[in-house]
Amino acid sequence: MVVPELRPWRAAGPRVTRIANAVRPRLARAADAVRPGLTRATDTVRPYLARTAAAVKPQVTRFTGMTRPETVKTWQYSAGAATAGLALAATVVTAAGPWDSSGQRTAERDRAVALERTGGTDHAGDSGTTAAGPRPAPSAASVLTALGGGANTVKSAPTGKALAAVLGPLLGNTALGARHTAVVVDVASGRRLYGAGAGTALIPASTTKIATAVAALSALGADHRLTTRTALEPDTKELVLVGGGDPTLTARKDADGWASLRELAHETAAALKKRGIAAVTLSYDKTLYAGSEIHPIGVNDNLAPVSALMADEARTDDSASGPVARVGDPAADASRTFARFLADDGIRTTSPGPSKATGRAENLAQVSSPPLSALVERMLTNSDNDIAEALARQTAVADRQRADFEGGGTAIRDRLRKLGLPLAGAQFHDGSGLDRADRLTANLLTALLVKAGDPDRPELRPVLTGLPVAGFTGTLTSRYTDGAAGVVRAKTGTLTGVNTLAGTVVDQDGRLLAFAFLTADTTDPGAAQSALDRTASALAACGCG
Repeated sequence: MVVPELRPWRAAGPRVTRIANAVRPRLARAADAVRPGLTRATDTVRPYLARTAAAVKPQVTRFTGMTRPETVKTWQYSAGAATAGLALAATVVTAAGPWDSSGQRTAERDRAVALERTGGTDHAGDSGTTAAGPRPAPSAASVLTALGGGANTVKSAPTGKALAAVLGPLLGNTALGARHTAVVVDVASGRRLYGAGAGTALIPASTTKIATAVAALSALGADHRLTTRTALEPDTKELVLVGGGDPTLTARKDADGWASLRELAHETAAALKKRGIAAVTLSYDKTLYAGSEIHPIGVNDNLAPVSALMADEARTDDSASGPVARVGDPAADASRTFARFLADDGIRTTSPGPSKATGRAENLAQVSSPPLSALVERMLTNSDNDIAEALARQTAVADRQRADFEGGGTAIRDRLRKLGLPLAGAQFHDGSGLDRADRLTANLLTALLVKAGDPDRPELRPVLTGLPVAGFTGTLTSRYTDGAAGVVRAKTGTLTGVNTLAGTVVDQDGRLLAFAFLTADTTDPGAAQSALDRTASALAACGCG
């Protein structure tokens, strides 16, 4: 029997082998800096690592007979990078706790199980992971803190000259189009180590979600939850389903830790029966958000109409994520589903219509989303556009801006300005990055990542923990299979003629580096994506101190 939390790692078996001895010096340097955490983690995860090693033994044997030196070297690096990434992760996550009997924190186990399902989208295609996520609990709030204060002191930072020698030829690849920019920053010190066009604003595509995440977490806090409720008007006995802007509200039986419309109906029916009410006039309130619900790109399978009330992202099938046709009026559709659930509990309703709950209405029941930390992680891992646009509007509400596309962009900018981030040239027209009018610089993207790693800003940590892991999760699941698997963590971005990548990497000296690569006018998205991946892998392989 395969333990659920081990399935994703067994699938990646060819990248995790016993030939970690080839990277022993790298692991030793990192371990010296974080030895206290590593000691605590060792006894807990020993059974898990042993099972992983046993699972990949056949692959190790198969590679033993290789004769071409360059092939062996590539294999050793891939395996070593994955092993190093897992070892460093085990060390720094120790402080986050709590640990369960399997050697994983409960939230991480839930995420591992979730990886079995189909995934989200980066504007096209399938990310490989699910839109489901960990149960309502912050996921690893202190991940990477140890790296920021420990491993990054092992050796001096890479020099700009050395990084230019490594990255320059790769960034000169014609697949990256006529224009491209790049920045590499040392997370511990915030010092820029390399820059090419650092202040040039280009179309960021889905890397915009990094800015949306930082703004929302800054405005609302990592523990904030989005609430959907029912309210009973005292005079008319009108029952109002009030949307709180939760894009993860689900009508499915397996709510999997997300707010359940079924549960809300059940609790509402019980409250009505206590009051002797068996029939109501049903209305719905979606007035939390304002303006057009349709994104400037128009009706699109990658994004539902942006409504304060929706169930299952207004999908027209049983999918949990990825592009699919959406219903035209998410609030009305969710309300009709809610009426059916009430009927199952013996409450008769009228056909629902739009309304607004008054201040006199009595709250009957409510359900809440997982904390914002979990929503941010799901958004970044799966590149979930619906969550991104919801968080932009929630930021607008918190910032007392009009909760529409324009107000969301204004609120994001205001929040980033308050954090002291470099906004020259930046333009925000949505939260997802689907709008081609958006502009970001590589300088701003790396500054966002460094801010998320600031020990004084723990509420921003989900921005780092939510980044897809190369070769393992989200939009990077099928990438880096022959490169820095487990070491690169990055948000992808893809639009026609645009390929971007921004995230973090642990280099061979154990330093945590933030990077951002933006391209424009690409003609072959596959080739551009591969070129960016090779550049990030080279950064991971760099011992440039």
